[in-house]
Amino acid sequence: MLRTDQATDDGGWGRGRLLATLAVGLAAALLLVAGLGLALYYGLRGTDPQQAADSQDIRRATAASGASYRDQVAAAPMLQVTPADARSGVPAATPGPVIDVPPATTVGPAQVPTGFPQTPEGAVGQLAAIETTVLEGMSIAQTNQVHQQWALPGAVDIAEWPLIMNVQSFLSAAGQNQAKDPTVAVTATPVAGQVKATDDSDWVLACVLLDIRATITTEARIAYGYCERMQWQPGGDEGGRWMLAPGAPAAAAPSTWPGTDIAFEAGWRTWATSDETD
Repeated sequence: MLRTDQATDDGGWGRGRLLATLAVGLAAALLLVAGLGLALYYGLRGTDPQQAADSQDIRRATAASGASYRDQVAAAPMLQVTPADARSGVPAATPGPVIDVPPATTVGPAQVPTGFPQTPEGAVGQLAAIETTVLEGMSIAQTNQVHQQWALPGAVDIAEWPLIMNVQSFLSAAGQNQAKDPTVAVTATPVAGQVKATDDSDWVLACVLLDIRATITTEARIAYGYCERMQWQPGGDEGGRWMLAPGAPAAAAPSTWPGTDIAFEAGWRTWATSDETD
């Protein structure tokens, strides 16, 4: 009887060993998906559609500004979605709205791309640059450095920052230490954005939807929505930059598969840059 757990006569692997190897690769992939899923936990809390609509009405009806107003719009809940909505979806029958985000023009502190203009779309672009730097690096030290260089006094503490929680969750689930192994690849690409609220010209509640892909032996993929208070800080060679603003974390953004009806319903606008929309 042929034993399938030993090498074959020609030096190849038997079926049992091949299956075992495939199982190890599958386990690594599932572990990676689990890490992404844990990170998504922070982006899947939301509210029902009626509450989301009510919060939009509040923003439209409120003429006030200042700290109280900023707290109110930051805490306003967004559309409730499920974990499945972040992993796949049927493309919408018609294209959705577009947000034209200007490109970065230089590299700023902690190697974060910057140089975005003092516009709501510029704040969205800066948030995306901060996010992608943190999530592609998947490093505790690097994330601390980014927070130190980009958070204004009064902004959420590093231990409570959702992005550090994502990094911690990923590293834990993927069996990593303080930083991902060089063999682990993570890419984060902005695919949609929205401006939840503004207050004068120096404060924006910006939101970004990322397409995150991570690979160990196979690829895992999710969509991840995230919102942050952003505030314009004058000064420097570029005349100023958008930074993380003081205040409690914003309500969780809906993580939806880009280009789907539910993504458009959640307020996401397809990402584009000026040269793509001309």
